[in-house]
Amino acid sequence: MATVIDGKAVAQTIRSEIAEEVRALSQKYGKVPGLAVVIVGSRKDSQSYVGMKRKACAELGIKSFDIDLPEQVSESDLIKQVHNLNANPDVHGILVQLPLPKHINEEKVLSEISLDKDVDGFHPLNIGKLAMKDRDPLFLPCTPKACIELLSRSGVSIKGKRAVVVGRSNIVGLPASLLLLKADATVTIVHSRTPQPESIIREADIVIAAAGQPMMIKGSWIKPGAAVIDVGTNAVDDPTKKSGYRLVGDVDFAEASKVAGWITPVPGGVGPMTVTMLLHNTLEGAKRCFEKNH
Repeated sequence: MATVIDGKAVAQTIRSEIAEEVRALSQKYGKVPGLAVVIVGSRKDSQSYVGMKRKACAELGIKSFDIDLPEQVSESDLIKQVHNLNANPDVHGILVQLPLPKHINEEKVLSEISLDKDVDGFHPLNIGKLAMKDRDPLFLPCTPKACIELLSRSGVSIKGKRAVVVGRSNIVGLPASLLLLKADATVTIVHSRTPQPESIIREADIVIAAAGQPMMIKGSWIKPGAAVIDVGTNAVDDPTKKSGYRLVGDVDFAEASKVAGWITPVPGGVGPMTVTMLLHNTLEGAKRCFEKNH
């Protein structure tokens, strides 16, 4: 049986480390990191995710700034809010919760966030540096960073390994493949137009699954002893649950855990780590800011 990587436990360890650093900054500079979260409209999933972030900030001593805007807000008003946060010296990280309503150009809004405060790591310049050899982005995107952190803290070495990333989204698949490449893996990306994905996945020492397809990756697709990081969070109907559904990953956990060396569960794997990486990025941004201005 695979070693199950407990994302909650790893996240808790990292959060203790962050809280310690926040206390040290507070003593040294009399200031703490600040994270601003901008949310447009009232999507249930976005609201609950933002709630988690607020709670986490409070626990770690990070100051939380909440900007709640109506669904109908104009693009220019949203950008004005971003500019205000760019100019606010107490804010070290700005996160605009995605997806945005259809009438707003996501790319335009994200590129207005100050590079120094882009804690989501999605600014074109941050992604560009991530894609280039010997360049370091100011911030790494949170979910891919969480994947790499889970591997390294579980003792999985990446250097020289064959890694397959399933999915090519801007948020997870693409940046995860770039991070694996930076860590000296040999990387293949499998996507919806890839013929016979199982034959490619079967050769991987490391699999990062981020396709958004419930239980698509079967146990027979996994190389014995491989490390499997499952980013998928898919709701599937389950009449036995009070909610009427349960969450499953992109990997068939019951099958894959009999073959893999390491595997993350869903829920409780990558999810708790993603918010923690956001807080870690906010801390990094604050440290850079305090050191520059001191």
